[in-house]
Amino acid sequence: MDASTLLLIAAPPIVGGIIGYFTNDLAIKMLFRPYRPLYIAGRRLPFTPGLIPSNQERLAKRIADTIMGSLLTPAELQNLARRLLQTERMQSAILWLLRLALEQLQARDDRGTSKIVANILRDLLGRSLLRLVRVWARQEDFLAPQLNQIFDQVLLEFQLSEVQAEQLSDWLLNVVLPPDVLRVTLIDFLTDRNIQVIDEGFREKTSGTYWVVANLFGLRNTLTRLRTYCLDEKEATNTRITELIQALGIKGRLTEWLQNLSMQNLPVSTVRRLRSTMRETVRDYVSNRGADLLEGLGESVDWDSTADLLLNRLQTSDAVYKSLEPVSKELALVLEQYLERDLENIVAQAIPILDIDQVIIDRVRATSPRDLELAIQGIVRNELQAIVNLGGILGFTIGLFQAVILYFRG
Repeated sequence: MDASTLLLIAAPPIVGGIIGYFTNDLAIKMLFRPYRPLYIAGRRLPFTPGLIPSNQERLAKRIADTIMGSLLTPAELQNLARRLLQTERMQSAILWLLRLALEQLQARDDRGTSKIVANILRDLLGRSLLRLVRVWARQEDFLAPQLNQIFDQVLLEFQLSEVQAEQLSDWLLNVVLPPDVLRVTLIDFLTDRNIQVIDEGFREKTSGTYWVVANLFGLRNTLTRLRTYCLDEKEATNTRITELIQALGIKGRLTEWLQNLSMQNLPVSTVRRLRSTMRETVRDYVSNRGADLLEGLGESVDWDSTADLLLNRLQTSDAVYKSLEPVSKELALVLEQYLERDLENIVAQAIPILDIDQVIIDRVRATSPRDLELAIQGIVRNELQAIVNLGGILGFTIGLFQAVILYFRG
């Protein structure tokens, strides 16, 4: 076999392999390239841009439909949400948020947070509480257990000590009823009318020796002189009253009486009536004037300073740090119960809001053809190279068949 015959037989498989290899490689490149349309004499060349760049809009829609229809279905999103929102994960996230908020609260030194807290306290205690009190006060059992407990454990068992009784006696005798007040009270009592009534009653209702004294001497002159003495001799009268109080031991008797004063010495029926009366009195007072009292109290409180004190206490309180973990656990359990019941509705409402398919479409649209090519080749590089190699193998095989046929014909 000469060289020309050998070349004629060897050429078909070699040429076929080259054509098959480079044809497939060219076809794959034409999927992406050229990235932009090419024009000659004002007319766009066929197959420019490549198949994928020219159909990138439709490709984006198909990718979004495929992902949302087969991968991110509502059922799959619910399963994904359940895995993400497990109790342990939610508790950790809530605990992190609470600690972060507390750290931010400690780090900040502006008046904004304090102002917000002050407004909340002002609205809660200065306004909302007023409306609640008006509603509660209409109930028949308003504060009944609390007031009964106060009455039974405080008022019923309350009894002055010896020192307290003595101090109260001093206050009564020196401040409430000093000698000068007693003198003025005595003068106000001894009016002409009262003196006449006392004198006539003494004359009519006495007998024996007292009748003789009452009718011969009477009390009118004595009481009139006593009133005149109290008016003319103020200092002397006050001194006489002081001496009389000391001589009669009024302070000691008053101290003893106050020390022995206790509701436990009263009859049970009286105590019950007092307790019921106290409860009704408090209820009526709160119903009629409680709102005004709370409103005045709310206006008198410096809520800004109160908010500062509250925030400073929260920043340094160990109880707050210790309570973060149980609070986060309780909140996680509450969220778990809520999600267990309404997760399907939440996911159904979240899908239109998230608009995932539009996000996918916009992302594919925004990707340049070159980046899209690199991304696809990065995923199926081996598969694309296998197609190119397969084209070369097929071309070589077909050329080999042609060479065999030429050989046997020759």
